[in-house]
Amino acid sequence: MPVTKTERPRLSLAALLSDGRLAIMLALGFSAGLPFLLVFSTLSAWLREAGISRTDIGLLSYVALAYSFKFVWAPAIDRLDVPVLSGLFGRRRAWMLTAQGGIALGLVGIALSDPATSLGFTVACALVVAFFSATQDVVIDGWRIDAAPTERQGMMSAAYQLGYRLALICAGAGALYIADFVDWRSAYLAMAVTMAVGVGASLCAPNLDLGRERAASTGTSFLARAREMVIEPFADLARRKGPLIAAILALVALFRLPDFVAGVMANPLYIDLGFSKSEIASVSKLYGVWIGILGAFAGGIAATRLGLWGTLLIGAVSAAASNLMFAWLALAGHDLNLLMLSISLDNFAGGFAGTALIAYMSSLTSPAFAATQYALLSSLYALPGKVVGGLSGYMVDSFGYPTFFVLTAAIGIPTTLLCIALRSSMAEEREEEPAAVTPAGAPAATPATRS
Repeated sequence: MPVTKTERPRLSLAALLSDGRLAIMLALGFSAGLPFLLVFSTLSAWLREAGISRTDIGLLSYVALAYSFKFVWAPAIDRLDVPVLSGLFGRRRAWMLTAQGGIALGLVGIALSDPATSLGFTVACALVVAFFSATQDVVIDGWRIDAAPTERQGMMSAAYQLGYRLALICAGAGALYIADFVDWRSAYLAMAVTMAVGVGASLCAPNLDLGRERAASTGTSFLARAREMVIEPFADLARRKGPLIAAILALVALFRLPDFVAGVMANPLYIDLGFSKSEIASVSKLYGVWIGILGAFAGGIAATRLGLWGTLLIGAVSAAASNLMFAWLALAGHDLNLLMLSISLDNFAGGFAGTALIAYMSSLTSPAFAATQYALLSSLYALPGKVVGGLSGYMVDSFGYPTFFVLTAAIGIPTTLLCIALRSSMAEEREEEPAAVTPAGAPAATPATRS
């Protein structure tokens, strides 16, 4: 009798946590998270201390475009080799090491610069860090998708998020402590050395190329290679998902929108309610990070127990509904206990939803184009939040905090409906698919595929 998806034995929690790939994923997540704050809030603190104007510091945020448009060069990561290194380590690991080396060099460049006298050089080095950081994100996501089947992607993404959040603490609070007790140059040099964590993980990661087709043959025309690298990954996604592709992309774009839009106004709300900076730092930046980590692992466990669609549905509802806590906080005023409750529910739900979405986007990719397709999907889920988030201040000025947070929670309604509709459509498609047959005529147990 064929083994269907519903009959697949569930993995025990002990088996999941003992998977050695989780340790590698934890270290790679740390490597991915470390550069982020070093070209944003941490660098902004150094620039402001150096006397750089707030206008110039604000313009520095445009380095974030590297993260939003990483899908542009992702096809090269999927289809081209790094000279010499790919022969030694395989394509995925070669790109990891190249990106990590670029990040470290960029951080050294920032450390050796003087923003007060050579701001242009500092910004150029920040752009180098952002570019190679976005490149590292692409290749790590590709390796993660190659490394584990869909049913293990929940725990893989949870380990990634744990590493990422620990890196945010290191690059945020850690770098600021070093800068306070020593100087900024030492802080950035220390962060460059800390990239060794990612290098070590890349060297320890299994080579998953496994004879996969490498760069295009020398006789292939430039146009044919361009189509293979750029057009085919997106055409493949549309071809496999058919008429459902529009609803799938809409779900990805809307899934984290309540979090992204509400998050822009979270700190202004705390300040306006009279919470001190130390209260905000303790509750939101330290306590909240660990609650988010718990939520991420809860999402990973749920994905193995409830399945991907059940986890997605819970994530969509909880992440949006948690914004109602901020509406309550805005009405209640300065209440530290309510702040802790709001942060607890919001960060737990956000971590849970983040793991669910990462696992879902991973399930949509094809092994041949994993890095490119995941880069496209991850850029899509972040971009609407950045666009709409820019209007959040206007909305608060127009409607007030309570109404604003209620409206962000309402975004979860169409997201929930999309989850339910897509789950039903996928189930109908599976029922209509003919059973695979062996040459002898007996039904075959087909390997699990990403749906």
